[in-house]
Amino acid sequence: MSLAITPAHAADFQSMLRLWERSVRATHHFLREDDIAAIRPEVAAAFQAAASIGLVLLVCRDADGQATGFAGVVGCKLEMLFVDPACFGQGLGRTLLTHAVDALAVSEVDVNEDNPDALAFYLRMGFEVLGRSARDGAGRPYPLLHLKLRQAA
Repeated sequence: MSLAITPAHAADFQSMLRLWERSVRATHHFLREDDIAAIRPEVAAAFQAAASIGLVLLVCRDADGQATGFAGVVGCKLEMLFVDPACFGQGLGRTLLTHAVDALAVSEVDVNEDNPDALAFYLRMGFEVLGRSARDGAGRPYPLLHLKLRQAA
């Protein structure tokens, strides 16, 4: 599969939001429908405000230029990484994360405690759990695990 990682542009935001929702529905089984409805505009607002809040948005595109995944980084923290469920298991998450680590010095990420597949992915990618919060960043009752990239020996 031919992939390209490029900066996201405003023209990408609607397709990224649809991709986000498909990915969340496939992986975040702990979220209720009203949670998804409440979070959707928050994600859209983050896309729109990216430049002003220091959010670097990267899009993984297939050979046809279609978005197959995206990542968002603020400083050294990966704030979001979502892959289209149709592309699960094809290495897109690994490709995006490796790019974020190599190009943007990502070394931290939070993962929902109730998303064991995501936790397993980050652990395989060299992260370790350093802490836990009982609520997510918006105060919702979804515990987060705080991860940091292990230092190379």
